[in-house]
Amino acid sequence: MSLKNQTSVTIKKIESSRINEVDFDTLSFGHVFTDYMFECDYKDEKWSNPTVKPYGPLTMYPGAKVFHYGQAVFEGMKAYKDDQGKIWLFRPEDNFNRINKSSKRLAIPEFPRDFFFDGLETMLNLDSDWIKQGFGNSLYIRPFVIATEEGVAAAPSKEYKFMILLSPAQAYYKGEVKVVIAEHYSRSADGGVGAAKAAGNYGAQFYPTNLANKKGYQQIIWTDANEHKYVEEAGTMNVFFRINDTLLTAPVSDRILDGITRKSVIALAEKNGIKTEVRKIKVSELVEASENGSLKEIFGAGTAAVISPVSAFSYKDKEHNLPQIKKSFASQFKKELMEIQYNITEDTFRWRYEVK
Repeated sequence: MSLKNQTSVTIKKIESSRINEVDFDTLSFGHVFTDYMFECDYKDEKWSNPTVKPYGPLTMYPGAKVFHYGQAVFEGMKAYKDDQGKIWLFRPEDNFNRINKSSKRLAIPEFPRDFFFDGLETMLNLDSDWIKQGFGNSLYIRPFVIATEEGVAAAPSKEYKFMILLSPAQAYYKGEVKVVIAEHYSRSADGGVGAAKAAGNYGAQFYPTNLANKKGYQQIIWTDANEHKYVEEAGTMNVFFRINDTLLTAPVSDRILDGITRKSVIALAEKNGIKTEVRKIKVSELVEASENGSLKEIFGAGTAAVISPVSAFSYKDKEHNLPQIKKSFASQFKKELMEIQYNITEDTFRWRYEVK
């Protein structure tokens, strides 16, 4: 069954929902998907046929260029449901702008705004029951683009598929997170695609992260590719440091992703009168601060985890433990961000976006 909604998005209805098969109390992040997905194709130099359809497999030729040259970018967003049953997004314009920025860096045609928001909002309304109320519950949103033209010539694809998947979510990281500061491997390099959410960025992280896991650490704090002297990101997140009562984070560049949660944390810190410095941070500075007791906190910031505190870091095979602080910046920012996201407090920044 197909019909048109009030925009140009075609809707193909499911026969029955799979929601009763899901145990929402034992969700594993990113493994369960909702009833619907969004699909739109680029061909003959235009995006066309935006469709919301039942979630299911794709049929693709093995010669599709995404398999051979890695033309693939993605985004990460969340939808939240408040106590009145209203659905909210958090800074979705930033996600839309960033996926197009990422696309441009990988020679992928930019996606139309109306297709993006019409398709997403249509899905969220159809899959509304999958968004559970309650602090910590959310619906993770994964927009992505892949190159679909058949052929192995080393050139940009002329055909693409834009999709959006939805996945119910709870907490991303549970328990303490310990990290290793990178001394050899790099996440990205000057002039590369580090500032884009390119799929290959994350694939390249898996091997060094596996090495860290074997040593008992969950993630890596990445350092600059040239000298490994300056900290940049933590795993798949931007990273913040608190030395005494000053909040520090690295500046964005063509190596570092311009994180939406990162920008939000900086704005909240400034609103709360917390001294904030956006500058290059030496590993040696962190080690010295840890040894003299002035390093109070390290935490990652990203869509999936929101805020993820770090309990210890290792550098040159020496582990440095972080103190336990009752009134931490990490807990303060997480609470303030989530209260905005769940429509609990006033949104003076106008970050919330209601899905109607």
